[in-house]
Amino acid sequence: MYPALLPLMLLLLPAPALQKDRDFYSFQLVNIRGKLVTLEKYRGSVSLVVNVASECGFTDGHYKALQKLQRELGPYHFNVLAFPCNQFGHQEPGSDREIESFVRKSYSVSFPMFSKTAVAGTGANTAFKYLAESSGKEPDWNFWKYLIGPDGKVVEAWGPSESVEKVRPDVMEQVRKLILKKKEEL
Repeated sequence: MYPALLPLMLLLLPAPALQKDRDFYSFQLVNIRGKLVTLEKYRGSVSLVVNVASECGFTDGHYKALQKLQRELGPYHFNVLAFPCNQFGHQEPGSDREIESFVRKSYSVSFPMFSKTAVAGTGANTAFKYLAESSGKEPDWNFWKYLIGPDGKVVEAWGPSESVEKVRPDVMEQVRKLILKKKEEL
């Protein structure tokens, strides 16, 4: 063993104590316009994290319902956080700029969008690795949905066959709890 490599190898090992304390809002990711964003800015709110695709059979129904949910509940207590992904059926082939243009023109999307990323497997971004490990459910297609509580912990996860309308009661319950908690603190 080369003694000079030991410090480098120690840096590459995960720090168990740090990993244990992580939650979804502890990550930093690049948004669709290329800016590094700390998810900490969403702490204290409920989030619905979704891996999206522009050319999927689920695209139209999901984007319409996600935008409706964002318009009705956001942005003070709730946000949809969308992550374009080309892993499943190559159904998100465009650049970040093309994706953003498409969703704004087609669906008037007003919720935060992030840079195109991998959400499953060994190449998945760290935030989605956290989501998969915490929920025990890894995306295997477009439009997986993770409900995140105000504390950054995963509350529930659903596959693409579960419509936004079907998960809406769970989202509403988390938002209701958050509003009641904030009223109690006043």
